[in-house]
Amino acid sequence: MLIVLSPAKSLDFESRPTTKLTTTPDMLERSSALIDVLRGYSPGQIADLMKLSDPLAVLNAARYATWSPEPKDARQAIMAFNGDVYHGFDARTLKPKALAFAQAHVRILSGLYGVLRPFDLIHPHRLEMGTRLPTAGAKDLYSFWGDSVTDRLNEAIAANGAETLVNLASEEYFKSVRPKLLPVPVVNPVFEDWKDGKYKIISFYAKRARGMMARYAAEKGIVDAQQLKRFKVDGYAFSKRDSTDSDWVFRRKLD
Repeated sequence: MLIVLSPAKSLDFESRPTTKLTTTPDMLERSSALIDVLRGYSPGQIADLMKLSDPLAVLNAARYATWSPEPKDARQAIMAFNGDVYHGFDARTLKPKALAFAQAHVRILSGLYGVLRPFDLIHPHRLEMGTRLPTAGAKDLYSFWGDSVTDRLNEAIAANGAETLVNLASEEYFKSVRPKLLPVPVVNPVFEDWKDGKYKIISFYAKRARGMMARYAAEKGIVDAQQLKRFKVDGYAFSKRDSTDSDWVFRRKLD
């Protein structure tokens, strides 16, 4: 089983990582090419391109200016990302065995780095996969990355003998994957909460649940995706009646 996650906009480069293990992203040359393009943008152009406030645009222009492929001042991706998914995953409280499992069985899709392993070192940045950043020969990041994201996932699938890809990424990021080029089926866990008399996807809770499911797999060392149907964390439970072979629905109804 291979799990894919989205990255996070929020970053934590202040807290001390709980592991010293690090790896180098596989696609740094392509990341550097994107940075070279971004360095040609003014803060105002970055604000327009990414729909950012002026302060955030200035911050990210400075990040692009100082970004380096070198590991100095970089941090492991699983420790640096700090959004809802990563609050659910809570990597800092995982034991070394669970972190090692994540390194082998979890991949993070990234607008800047393509595909990341949890221990891959990254620098502060913001570049969402849906950004329409034109580069030589590509109109946006989906075109820029092409089949290369899928190729990296296929390498991970072959390396760990995965028989299923579990998509815990957002729609925006999973669009960078070409499912027809994968040698294994894709399963999409869906998390729904009861609200206003019906079950619905509530973004904040769904993101956190994705992280919790990835953590559940890491803690238990799950390699057979079917075992994820036993996931019962924070009130969620698998709904067989509402699921299909590819879309697995997990529902929660809080009192």
